[in-house]
Amino acid sequence: MRLRKKPHTDEKLQNFIDFVTVGDVEPIKKISANELHVELGTGKGDFITQIAERNPQINFIGLEVEATCVLAAARKVREKNLSNVRLIVFDVSNIAEIFSEHEVDRLYINFCDPWPKKRHAKRRLTNIKFLEQYKKILKVGGEIFFKTDNRALFDYSLEQFALAGLEVHDVTNDLHSSEPPENIRTEYENKFSEQGVPINFCVVKFGNG
Repeated sequence: MRLRKKPHTDEKLQNFIDFVTVGDVEPIKKISANELHVELGTGKGDFITQIAERNPQINFIGLEVEATCVLAAARKVREKNLSNVRLIVFDVSNIAEIFSEHEVDRLYINFCDPWPKKRHAKRRLTNIKFLEQYKKILKVGGEIFFKTDNRALFDYSLEQFALAGLEVHDVTNDLHSSEPPENIRTEYENKFSEQGVPINFCVVKFGNG
């Protein structure tokens, strides 16, 4: 479900123009030798601000189509005074347009829209159509960290990863049963966990494109 855009959101985002991009996005050029990690659908920024705070040596970019969510995330970035985060109001379906070939070290897909109807399968961020785009921008050996509460989406995604010839590791249908200390819970993750819903997780590794 799309959020209703609050009045003056774009105007308010101008206060964060030093690390937030709205509108036309030029191809991103790396400005340092640091690793580059990208979150697809960053929401209100809970995950990206926590992981960036823990890993100041890594550059993080959050892509989110909803400007209202980006505004909430930007406020958290500013509050934590993070210099290694950039946020972009952007539709992930065009991701290959803004990154250079084999530029990204890791992608995070956290609790994306499952698009449960079969006719909408191509909109799922783990559909092979998207995987082919990820192949273009991920480095050899690059990874996707994928989490979802939706078992049907998870099973579908495993099929798509296999179809694309990708290696899948650390597969679990109950991440919190033996939760690794490095796991960072998102807002949705906490919500589902409190409801007793198990969290599915895997790591997908990309070889030669």
